[in-house]
Amino acid sequence: MPVVRSKICGITRVEDALIAAEAGADAIGLVFYPASPRAVDVQQARRIVAALPPFVTTVGLFVDASRGEVEEILDAVALDRLQFHGDESPQYCDGFQRPWYKALRVRDGGGLHEEIQHYQRASAILLDTYVPGIPGGTGAVFDWSLIPRDLSKPLILAGGLDALNVQEAIARVRPYAVDVSGGVEREKGIKDAGKVRDFIARVRACM
Repeated sequence: MPVVRSKICGITRVEDALIAAEAGADAIGLVFYPASPRAVDVQQARRIVAALPPFVTTVGLFVDASRGEVEEILDAVALDRLQFHGDESPQYCDGFQRPWYKALRVRDGGGLHEEIQHYQRASAILLDTYVPGIPGGTGAVFDWSLIPRDLSKPLILAGGLDALNVQEAIARVRPYAVDVSGGVEREKGIKDAGKVRDFIARVRACM
């Protein structure tokens, strides 16, 4: 089975970023969406990124931010990739000279193929749970059987993952990567070291 990557999202503290890196996370996510309980400001983000060891990918998460807001953050924070969780157009996503992912929220009724076709230049597609009014971080699992088997982009699976269900998710979906936030927390925005280590260990055991 191909190696499955892991991303720990919603990092707000240097110590949590280091725990994730030491446990073997491939990437960490920084949320630049003020309405999120896991949001960080530029100063927090700079401290976190500066503390990371080499080869840990830094991903900035945005939700319908203005182009100027994103550019201001990119000028200040060394982000490797961008992740868009709102209603951003393909042209908007492609305008920052960074590789990017597009998050799509899965609901009954299909249409994923058509949505993905709009984002041909995305590095990957992230699938999350659809909850009205919440662009991500819901902590809820969606029906994995709704995911088509022949997606044209690498798949990052999110939505209610934790150490108890991630191996089943990997076995059933066979994603390129898994993305977790609330499933490794002791409270919103504060990671639990034991949960982070357990989650990543279980992902790595699937290799």
